[in-house]
Amino acid sequence: MTHEWLRLDPADNLLVALRDFPAGHNIDVAGKPLCLQNAVRAKHKFTDRSLAVGEQLFMYGVLVGEATEAIPAGGLIHTGNVVHAAQSYGARKQGYTWSPPDVSKWEGREFLGYHRAGGAVGTANYWLVIPLVFCENRNVETIRDAMIDQLGYGRQPDTIVDVHRLVDAYRSGADVEAILQLDPLRKGSEVQPEKVFPNVDGIKFLTHDGGCGGIRQDAEVLCELLAGYISHPNVAGATVLSLGCQNAQIPILQEALKKRGAAGDKTVFYLEQQASNSERSFVAEAVKFTFAGLMEADLCTRAPAPLSALTLGLECGGSDGFSGLSANPVLGHVSDLLVALKAKTVLAEFPELNGVEQEMIDRCASPELADKFSALMRAYSDAAEAVGSGFKNNPSPGNIRDGLITDAMKSAGAAKKGGSGPVADVLDYAEPVTKAGLNLLCTPGNDVESTTGLAGSGCNLIVFTTGLGTPTGNPIVPVVKMASNSILAGRMADIIDFDAGPVITGEESIAERGEALLELLIEVASGKYQTAAQRLGQDDFIPWKRGVSL
Repeated sequence: MTHEWLRLDPADNLLVALRDFPAGHNIDVAGKPLCLQNAVRAKHKFTDRSLAVGEQLFMYGVLVGEATEAIPAGGLIHTGNVVHAAQSYGARKQGYTWSPPDVSKWEGREFLGYHRAGGAVGTANYWLVIPLVFCENRNVETIRDAMIDQLGYGRQPDTIVDVHRLVDAYRSGADVEAILQLDPLRKGSEVQPEKVFPNVDGIKFLTHDGGCGGIRQDAEVLCELLAGYISHPNVAGATVLSLGCQNAQIPILQEALKKRGAAGDKTVFYLEQQASNSERSFVAEAVKFTFAGLMEADLCTRAPAPLSALTLGLECGGSDGFSGLSANPVLGHVSDLLVALKAKTVLAEFPELNGVEQEMIDRCASPELADKFSALMRAYSDAAEAVGSGFKNNPSPGNIRDGLITDAMKSAGAAKKGGSGPVADVLDYAEPVTKAGLNLLCTPGNDVESTTGLAGSGCNLIVFTTGLGTPTGNPIVPVVKMASNSILAGRMADIIDFDAGPVITGEESIAERGEALLELLIEVASGKYQTAAQRLGQDDFIPWKRGVSL
């Protein structure tokens, strides 16, 4: 790495700027001078040779775009002179081999987790309150208001705004200017109520807008997802609220839990409002049953577990031009380490595998898995095209602004989260992870829909890489936020847990940062480090309705 610019693969005709360059700046490329025709900001790409109209652009060794106008050597690429283009894909090619990394230093290492029936191990211990239909959301919120603070599960004091300070100032005669000068944040020294159940990390309330209306398949998939959350190793049990007449019926959820074997055989209280005497009594019963469930959940304590009991979700969002150079490859190295340790890792976000499908197909452990992956990708792409969109429309304005010009370019970097290990299984949305190794899970690229799906399939940890910054978290799974660059890690320190920036500056290698990240994950899994998303109470939960979502 030159620490000024980078060529990611010998076949690439695009170079990445690692710092800002003025127009006219000369750099040395393989012993030859290259004059930059435009000002190039860090994270953006420029050509190392002249390109004609229609000529293909390569980065990471794969096709990422096509020139729509002539681009001179040293020319900046942007949405005005480049369009999305991606490599086609076909049958699985045999001969893929993998050399796993050395994991001798982690062999025999353990984390402290919650052991569940069926052998799964949780990294946390939660009780769930779940509505089967959106009609019950208000009742869920009423239960939350009644229980959360009194049981000591409110947000930490230093994350809460104290509106009473503003009210007191207003009643004392303060005008608008005086109000705007006040600091309403609670101070960390204020006392947090003691938890009534010290071994229970919290009660989580999963409100959503599904369960009725739409198509019946959406209600069935919702029940599969909710079954994934109830059977999750981070969950002790659940209180389920049903209106009674909705599409997502209690027996559908029960059948989905039954399919999950011992993992689905947990304490679950089912309450139906249309069979109750009144809303007040319905809510009171739900509170009572939830309290009883918490008493049971509090009996479970942490105990040593092997690292093979980890299931790590691999997620990215708010990506920038450095994400595919630092944070994603660092996470990919951790994935390879865990796969070598017989753990499970899960790569999702299928729209962000556009252009690297053939690589994933070739890495599949069997032709049947390769065929399943191809079928899921084609069905997803066809559904997007049918509504006048497509994977080419995936990059967000923030992605483009920070150097991710095409979806294939974004995907080539996003796929680095999956490391280089073989694909052990391919899963459709809400299918549970069962096989050790790297798994591919069909989810949207939408951050919250994807993390919701990763948790529903059984991930007990998630690492979320970001270059622009995002607060995304999950109700039941610790989400470790990794910055692609040190500027972001410093500027948004309240939401970032780990900095991959030293890879960009050349201070550390991808392997060195990956090993440091794995050590942090062991701390998180043991409950010794609380992630920023956990501290902020960032409990994002959006089920995918299987419509087109990029």
